[in-house]
Amino acid sequence: MSSGVEGAAGGMHAAPPILISLSAFGAAEVRRHGQLWFSELSLAAGADGVEVRSELLVDQASELPAIAHTVQAAGKSLVYSSADYLWAHDGTLAVSALERALAAAETLGASRLKMAIGGFGPASHRTLDDLQVRLQSAPVELLIENDQTPAAGTLAALQDFFATANAQGFFLGMTFDMGNWHWTGECPLQAAAALAPQVRYVHCKGVQRQPQRWIAVPLAASSAPWRAVLRALPADVPWAIEYPLAGDALETVVQLEIEQLRGVATSLAKVAHTHGPILLHRNEKATT
Repeated sequence: MSSGVEGAAGGMHAAPPILISLSAFGAAEVRRHGQLWFSELSLAAGADGVEVRSELLVDQASELPAIAHTVQAAGKSLVYSSADYLWAHDGTLAVSALERALAAAETLGASRLKMAIGGFGPASHRTLDDLQVRLQSAPVELLIENDQTPAAGTLAALQDFFATANAQGFFLGMTFDMGNWHWTGECPLQAAAALAPQVRYVHCKGVQRQPQRWIAVPLAASSAPWRAVLRALPADVPWAIEYPLAGDALETVVQLEIEQLRGVATSLAKVAHTHGPILLHRNEKATT
């Protein structure tokens, strides 16, 4: 029996790789055990790769090579997430932050580097050429994430950025965080419809509203229309679990969550085959 899911044209394509964002295990626990330990646990649970977080590194010089060796030896994929912004508050390109992130991603052997745009604005437009030049020799794909800030996490801010870059012939892919839109008061379905052509990587995150704040939860416990959001996004890009993963039998917990997400991918593909195509390529228009 094939492990693929059926595409819009009736052919088979592989289900999306399922990664674990290591922040899902909680900052305190990750700093205590180290990201190598959680990388090994994630792979043992069946993950197709891990996302390493800059803000949770304790000893970058030793941790990154060790994680790289372990994950690459298993034939799995790596993403590096930098907590630094690409542009400073005054709109200038944060060259030192970019260079640090690129160097770390290269040491890790990551295929993708994730960053947020920070203070990108009208004054930043002229710096896109500099960014493009700096990325030309980089062995990593830079992806832009919607974060939880008004400057870099609203639909208007991201549309302005991608429209400006695309107009200059500079395509940058996007990390679409399903949950973060709620922190900025945005509709994730509207964002998915508008930004799907840019999406190259998806952060799967459920949300619930508490009296004073939003919190991240597993998709099964989410109050948001997460299935509809996933249907509106490309079907052939990696998904990463970025909701809390905890429990006494932690490897089993992670394994079950991975299996559930793979089941979701299969069911969404069946629905798409019956009712209409999932978006398969980044340059197609979104369908909901």
